[in-house]
Amino acid sequence: MSSYINRYIESGIEKDLSRKMVFLAGPRQAGKTTLAKQFLKEAGESVKKRYLNWDATVDRENIIRERFPIEKGLLILDEIHKYSRWRQVVKGLYDKRGDELQILVTGSAKLDHYRHGGDSLQGRYHFHRLHPLSLAELTSSSMSDLLDLLNFGGFPEPFLMASERDSKRWSREYRSRLIREDLQDLEKVKDIALIESMVLRLPDLVGSPLSINALREDLQVSHQSVARWIKILENLYMIFRIYPFGAPKIRAVKKEAKHYHIDWTVVKDPAARFENLAACHLLKWCHYLEDTQSRDVELRYFRDIDKREVDFVIIEDDRPVHFIECKKSFRGTNQSLRYLKKRFPETKATQISLEEKNDYTNKDGICFQSAPSFLASFV
Repeated sequence: MSSYINRYIESGIEKDLSRKMVFLAGPRQAGKTTLAKQFLKEAGESVKKRYLNWDATVDRENIIRERFPIEKGLLILDEIHKYSRWRQVVKGLYDKRGDELQILVTGSAKLDHYRHGGDSLQGRYHFHRLHPLSLAELTSSSMSDLLDLLNFGGFPEPFLMASERDSKRWSREYRSRLIREDLQDLEKVKDIALIESMVLRLPDLVGSPLSINALREDLQVSHQSVARWIKILENLYMIFRIYPFGAPKIRAVKKEAKHYHIDWTVVKDPAARFENLAACHLLKWCHYLEDTQSRDVELRYFRDIDKREVDFVIIEDDRPVHFIECKKSFRGTNQSLRYLKKRFPETKATQISLEEKNDYTNKDGICFQSAPSFLASFV
């Protein structure tokens, strides 16, 4: 496979760059820098001159002194959000030269986290999130490619290495860098060892409502500390949470969220890992619609006080548009999915399975799809 895979947000970013600045955020090593440099290569621009990285000494000095290329064209500012005055620099550059420069600002957790800290840049940029690879980006609907994603993860480097041993090593080192480097850069936290213990515990809890209180008891710390640490892990793009869907027609639970990992290879249980992979595909789709079309789309799940549960609910404008249940093996119709379909007959309902090979719709209006067929239909 080629070392470069065309990314699903390329056309959207190109379109937005012709109008405003673009801020590109997402997990560390999801491919942001590679994508940014690809834009320069396709435009015939010099990567050396028009790609400035705050972590490079010479580039950092040029950014501080505000020495930017005088020629028109694309300018990449990578990790500039690590500079305390980055907003003022970017705002001044755009206000003075926005008609001649296409400015792409890239960064990981901190860019997303701190863009909410003020409105000095309001109206000057479009925001995009780059997720790891998905089945659709591989232009594939094959079971073998889906199994490769399950085994090696969606981050380009371990996926392209296609080695289970190298994938495990990469995942361990990636987790360590996030906690030991990025976390310290984002927040001032003293209890790194306790956070590491929590991070090791979390993969075993995927797929079930996450109890902050249970984690608090395990770690022997305050509820406030655990809640803060979970939020930090979300800001680092290590995990994400989805919340219950509730409606007047159903007796839904409205408190505890479920969590999933961006690097789903840390989840050992095969069924939970498959559910985690599906969650990442669906979240990626929701973020794509939000970032490119400004649609109010959100990923939720359903669970009621009678213990009925459906893995995912996609809602748009506060209305359910798709119920989705994931099964590693096919064992007939999920009764909770049937329950929801009866109460929301106009809402699409799909049950996917790694073992299901044929796509069909049953008498209840529930669509059964193979996992590759279903996941390949997103982005």
